[in-house]
Amino acid sequence: MKKVLFTVACSYICHFIFAQKVEMPLAKFKTGDNVTYSYPVTDDRQWGTIKPDMIWETQGYDNYDGYAWYRFHIILPKSIKENSLWKDSLRINLAKADDACEVYFNGTKIGKSGSFPGDAAGYISSWNKKQEYHIAANSPFINWGAENVIAVKVYDGGGAGGMFSGIPYINMVDLIDAININNKSSVRFTRPGKAIKNISIENNATEKITGILTYDIIDVDNDKSTSHTIPVSILPKKKLDFTIPITLAERNNIHYKFEENKSHKIIELTEIIPYILTPPVSASPKINGAKIFGVRPGSPFLFKIPATGKGKLQYSVENLPEGLQVNKNTGIITGTLKNEGEYKMTFVVKNSIGIDKRAFTVKCGNLLALTPPMGWNSWNCWGLSINETRLKASAQAMIDKGLINHGWTYMNIDDGWEAETRNANGEIVANHKFPDLKKTGDWLHEKGLKFGIYSSPGTKTCGNYLGSYQHEAQDAKSYANWGVDYLKYDWCSYDSVFDAEKDTSLAAYKKPYTLMGEILKNQNRDIVYSLCQYGMKNVWEWGATVNGNTWRTTGDITDTWESLSSIGFNQTSQYAYAAPGRWNDPDMMIVGEVGWGDNLHPTRLTVDEQYTHVSLWCLLSAPLLIGCDLSKLDDFTLNLLTNDEVIAVDQDVLGKQAKQIIKTADYQVWVKELEDGSKAIGIFNVSSKDDVVRFYWSDIGLSMSQKVRDLWRQKDIGNFDGMFATKVAAHGVTLIKASAN
Repeated sequence: MKKVLFTVACSYICHFIFAQKVEMPLAKFKTGDNVTYSYPVTDDRQWGTIKPDMIWETQGYDNYDGYAWYRFHIILPKSIKENSLWKDSLRINLAKADDACEVYFNGTKIGKSGSFPGDAAGYISSWNKKQEYHIAANSPFINWGAENVIAVKVYDGGGAGGMFSGIPYINMVDLIDAININNKSSVRFTRPGKAIKNISIENNATEKITGILTYDIIDVDNDKSTSHTIPVSILPKKKLDFTIPITLAERNNIHYKFEENKSHKIIELTEIIPYILTPPVSASPKINGAKIFGVRPGSPFLFKIPATGKGKLQYSVENLPEGLQVNKNTGIITGTLKNEGEYKMTFVVKNSIGIDKRAFTVKCGNLLALTPPMGWNSWNCWGLSINETRLKASAQAMIDKGLINHGWTYMNIDDGWEAETRNANGEIVANHKFPDLKKTGDWLHEKGLKFGIYSSPGTKTCGNYLGSYQHEAQDAKSYANWGVDYLKYDWCSYDSVFDAEKDTSLAAYKKPYTLMGEILKNQNRDIVYSLCQYGMKNVWEWGATVNGNTWRTTGDITDTWESLSSIGFNQTSQYAYAAPGRWNDPDMMIVGEVGWGDNLHPTRLTVDEQYTHVSLWCLLSAPLLIGCDLSKLDDFTLNLLTNDEVIAVDQDVLGKQAKQIIKTADYQVWVKELEDGSKAIGIFNVSSKDDVVRFYWSDIGLSMSQKVRDLWRQKDIGNFDGMFATKVAAHGVTLIKASAN
C-alpha cells in the first residue's frame, strides 16, 4: 500500500502519518491536576515534553504518584477520511495508561477508563486495558485540516505510572478493522528445532472479506526469512484457523500481514517466538535441587528428593539418620531428628535405564532455609481472589508439570485468606475460600510440598484483612497447628500502630519483627520467616538479628522491564548480608501469566527480559517464588523454570550473592562465587539493541585463562585466554560458569 507522509510544522512537536494513520510520538506533559489543562486554548508551551509509549518513571519523574496531563497537538488531514471505505468513525488509540485516565478531544470529554480516587466508585485501576476511543467523524468539535488538541488526564495510584505500550495514533475505522489476527495461543515445541503456532483470522463484519495473508518466519540472528502467502476469503462473523509449522533457529520472529482487497489497507503484527535454551531432560535418573537442608531438633521433617528421569523412579537413601524414613516410590523423606548435628547421607535414584547418586547434608540446629526457598506465591497471579481451588490447582500443576522434580516446593497463600473477625477465643480463622487450612496443609505435605501463609504485624493486611497485632502468639500457634512451613509478614498497616513521624528509630521498625521472630522460634514446627517491609531501615543489615530468613529489599515488582531492571540491578549494596539461612529478597517472579486478580495476562517482559530475570535472581541468591498461574504454564515458561544448572547457581551451598563488577550505560557484569571455586557470571545487555560485550578476565578479578560453560544451554563452550566476548540480545543475558584452567 502506498504510504502517505504528512509533517506538522510546529515549534515543539512533530507528527507523522503512515498509511493514513496520524502517529503521536511526543506530548506536552505536566504533573498535577487542573481542569483547564483539557482546554484547547491552554498555553502548554512551557510544559515538559514526554514520550507516551513509556511510563513517566523512566523519563525523569521517579517515584511520582498522582495526577498528570498529556497534551497532543495534531493536524488531521481530510485525506484520511476521504481515503476510507467507511467514513463515519474516527479512532483514537492511546495504547495503555497506568492506572486510570480521562480523555478530551478539543475540550470535549470522549471517554474514561478506570476510576479516580475522588469518584463515587473510588479508585479503580484499568492499567492493563487497551485505551481506544471512537468518535463520529462528523463531530462538530473535530477540526479537519487544522490543529486539534487531545488531552489525557492520567492518575497513578502507586508504582509505575503514565502512558505506555505503544505510540498513540489516530485513524479512521474501516473495513480492515473488522479483521482480527488472533495469535494468542502459545507456541508448541514439538521436538528439538521444530514448533507449531496456531492462529486464526476473524471477520467481525457483516460482509464477506477477502485478502491476502502473508507470514514471514524470521531468523533474527542471521537476518534471514522465509515467506508464505495464503489467499483468504472469510464469511461474515466467521473465522479461519491456520497451523503454522516453524523450523527453528535459536531466535525467531513471525511477521503477519493481511491486506484487504477492497481498500488495500493492511494490518500487520510481529510476534517474538520464545526460544528454548534448556536441553531436554535425560531419560536416565538425575538428582536435582539443593545439596543441603536445615531443620530444628524435634521438628517435623519433610523433604522431597527432586529427581528427573524416564518412567518410574525408585528412591533410597544411604546412611539415612535414625528417626527419618523415605518413601521409595515418591522420594519424600519424613520423620524427626532428635539431636543437633550434621548428618551426611547419599541420595540414590534408579529407573530401568540407570542410577544416580548424590551426597546430601542435613544440618539439625537453629538455622532454616540454608538455600533460598523455591516455590510459588499466589499474589502476582490471583491477588486477593486466591481460594483453595486455585491453590490446589497450582499445587497439582507443580507436581504434574514436573517443577517439584527440580526443587520447587513451597506453595504460599498470600493476602485474602483471613475471615472478617476472629473466633470467640480471639484466634484467627480462614474465610469461606479456605474451608479447612489444617486439611489444606496436610494435603500439600502428603504430596511433598510445603505450606506458606501471609499476615501483617499491623491491625490490617495490605488487602484490609485481619492482621496479627496483639494476637501474634495466637496466630503463630494457629499456623503451627495448621502445618504452616513459611510465613510472609507484611508491614502494611503497622504504620497506624505507632507514629512513624515521631519515632523513626531502628528499634521501632525492628520491634514487630523481633516479636514474631521470637514467637516462631518457640513453635513445635519449623516456619521459615519472611520479612516483608520493603527495605526500610536497611533491613538487610538487621534482618538476621530478628531471626529472619528472608527480607524484602524493595517495593513491589511489576511485569515491566522498568520495574525488573530498577529492582534487580540495584541490589548492589546488600551482597555482604546474604548467607545460608539469610537471604535478600528482591520480590517474587513475574514470568508466565500474571494479573494480581481474576484477569490474567501474559507477562509484559520479552523473552530475553525473562532470561535476564531468572538469571539475575539466581545470581542474587534470591528466594525463587513463581508468581503465575501454574496450571497455564506454556512450554517456554516451564523450560525457563526447570534448568537445573541455572537453579544450582541460586541453590549453591556457599550462599554468596553476586557482586556487580562492571557497569556501563549499555551492559553490566555480575560475578558470584560458588562452592566448587568456580564463578557464575552474568553478562547483561541493558541497552535496547543487540550488542557484543567484551571484557578481560582481569577486569573481573579472574586469572587470564578460563574454561567456560554456558549454563542455559548446559554445554562447555571452550577455553578463553585473556578476553571473553559474547553477543547479548537487547535486555538479555549470557550466563556462564568460569573455572580457572
